Amino acid sequence: MAETLNDQDPQQQQDETQPDPLEEIRRERDALQDRLLRTAAEFDNYRKRMDKERRDLAEYTGGEAIKDLLPIVDNLERALQASAQDDPLRKGVELIHKQMLEILRRRGVTPIEALGADFDPNVHEAVTQEESAQHREGEVMEELQRGYKVGDRLLRPAMVKVATRA
Repeated sequence: MAETLNDQDPQQQQDETQPDPLEEIRRERDALQDRLLRTAAEFDNYRKRMDKERRDLAEYTGGEAIKDLLPIVDNLERALQASAQDDPLRKGVELIHKQMLEILRRRGVTPIEALGADFDPNVHEAVTQEESAQHREGEVMEELQRGYKVGDRLLRPAMVKVATRA
């Protein structure tokens, strides 16, 4: 019987110990396919991350440019408050003010409604407090400077006077 085991064809013994070349090629193909899918997924994630960073940067820089315009809007509002109704320059200032507000509106900028609202430290900056019997505790009784938001992002808090109990 020992002779029968040794009588086997040497080629057949070698085939049993060596892996099938076709199976080896399949494993290599599967490994390359897996690597390709992972690389494609990594590239897709990279592209999405870059798009988000680009949008965030554009939003940030746009917000910073808009922030620079807010003092101009404030000055136009002060000029309108200080001028008489029959002042010939008032009409021009009103037109420029309306144009500025329209530009801000198109960029998604909205004013923060502060007067009569409860003080919110997320959107209001309390400059002063005053005792008042006519207002609720913590109610904004006067807006000293208007605040603005772009979407959910705060550009500038509203500077306000807050009521306290007398």
